[in-house]
Amino acid sequence: MSLLGAAVNVITTDGPAGRHGITASAVCSVTDSPPTVLVCINRGSGRYRLFRDNGVLCVNVLAAHHQALSNRFANATEAATRFEHDRWTVLTTGAPVLADAGASLDCRVGQVTDVGTHSVFFCEVVGVATSKQAGGLVWFDRGYHPLGPGAG
Repeated sequence: MSLLGAAVNVITTDGPAGRHGITASAVCSVTDSPPTVLVCINRGSGRYRLFRDNGVLCVNVLAAHHQALSNRFANATEAATRFEHDRWTVLTTGAPVLADAGASLDCRVGQVTDVGTHSVFFCEVVGVATSKQAGGLVWFDRGYHPLGPGAG
């Protein structure tokens, strides 16, 4: 699976269960009507419950310069300070939106299906923000790879 390249995203949530975020590459478009994406989260993670209980999340699609941000959200030891290093806003659901993400998809969780060790969150997109960031960030063969202008 390390040879299956995927976009790097920071998935955030906020609500009654608390504010949190994770780095994830298991994100995919499902349908455009209604606009729906899926996000896979390991049920063994303590963070899983926060996303399930809040019922909202935001998929923040990272740009090429977001490697340090991705690492902060992947590292459990930085959980208390991970939101302090960047500018965050909100759209519709209250889930944190990264101000300079390539795109941010603000979502309400519609359905959760368990598959093996993970849960698949099917999420209706209720708000979108984009920025003029050059390039994207992909995880492939256990490393980051920038895409687009200046990625060379």
